[in-house]
Amino acid sequence: MENLNFPPGFLWGVSTSAFQIEGATDADGRGRSIWDTFTSAQGKIVADDHYHRYSEDVGLLADLGVGGYRMSFSWPRIQPNGVAGPNSRGLDFYDRLLDEVCAAGIDPVGTIYHWDTPQSLEDAGGWLVRDTAERFADYAKILGEHFADRVKMWIPLNEPMVMSIYGYAIGEYAPGKTLLLDALPTAHYQHLAHGLAVQALRSAGAHSIGTANHHSPIWPASESEGDRAAAHWLDALLNRTYLEPVVLGSYPGEIVPYLPTGFADDLPIIAQPLDFYGINYYEPQGAAAPGEHNPLPFELRPIEGFPRTTNDSPVVPDALRELLVDLNARYDLPPIYITENGCSYDGVHDPERIDFLARHLGALREAMDVGVDVRGYFVWSLLDNFEWSKGYGPRFGLVHVDYETQRRTRKDSFDWYRKLVSR
Repeated sequence: MENLNFPPGFLWGVSTSAFQIEGATDADGRGRSIWDTFTSAQGKIVADDHYHRYSEDVGLLADLGVGGYRMSFSWPRIQPNGVAGPNSRGLDFYDRLLDEVCAAGIDPVGTIYHWDTPQSLEDAGGWLVRDTAERFADYAKILGEHFADRVKMWIPLNEPMVMSIYGYAIGEYAPGKTLLLDALPTAHYQHLAHGLAVQALRSAGAHSIGTANHHSPIWPASESEGDRAAAHWLDALLNRTYLEPVVLGSYPGEIVPYLPTGFADDLPIIAQPLDFYGINYYEPQGAAAPGEHNPLPFELRPIEGFPRTTNDSPVVPDALRELLVDLNARYDLPPIYITENGCSYDGVHDPERIDFLARHLGALREAMDVGVDVRGYFVWSLLDNFEWSKGYGPRFGLVHVDYETQRRTRKDSFDWYRKLVSR
């Protein structure tokens, strides 16, 4: 840990999301989400029963010694059909959870949306229609009015890129649509939802509002003109489309032809001033010129020559430094928090995860040393959990969960991170 010295006040935390850990999908009036539908179709079983075991999990947070806990609210638990007044039993659950987190001396960081759209809203068009953004603002207002006194930092939407690309463009995630570039209106309506939610939260007295975007350095497969052009297009699609409307109030030119009519009128709403900018980083992405029959202006290429996690992700810590330095040079961002960074490895004895975290934190420290203003770091994740389309195979947690018994066991990486945080 010799090179992992961070400034006083640096916020150490861990992250989770509601659908991945809560379970209790039919308890206390919770409605159906797109992930309930998607996983039911695939025969999957969901989650860590955090809904009933939250006190035990808050105890783990307290033992870990983190200053921040990034969690998400379940939209269908608060608004079962995505409209109308709140479900009081859903609010009661989050009251109990937030009270325990605060009593443990930990600051709650609330993500309003982590991909669990109420199924009724998806049936009405989901993120392909403007009305969903307006319904989201109503939902955000409910949360702000009930929880602004305890939630210290707010993130309206987690990784809108993933919902647009994985959910609507290629169908790997719920709702399972395969629209390719015709999915891009979902990016705009999520951005509109973000802007409206920021306004709703501030009107309800909430403070410290930011975002959490997934970002990856895009590496061309070669220095050829075609590969470099493909990398530029993919960077626009995966990175700039989700940063620039929120920070600059504009879209990359490559994306504009795919946006809904009248999108420009929404940009002043979307570009609300932010108190922080959250970055979720896992790995770089390769790109090459498209083949003859490819309908897209790029082809994805795997990043070779690096160790891989059990989730088949390349381990490239220096790409985090590269990403942060590049974004800092290109944009005038508010203070940055790494809102997710983590890896999948098996076992309670997990030296690979310790090495992963240490090396990524070293890369983060290098970026800070050259002027990138990073204020905190959140490990993904506190618990092994349901990893979306990959089910229960990948294990990202600092805590091992036996999915049959729900027994929690601290991993070696839990103890390593606890010692780091205690310093």
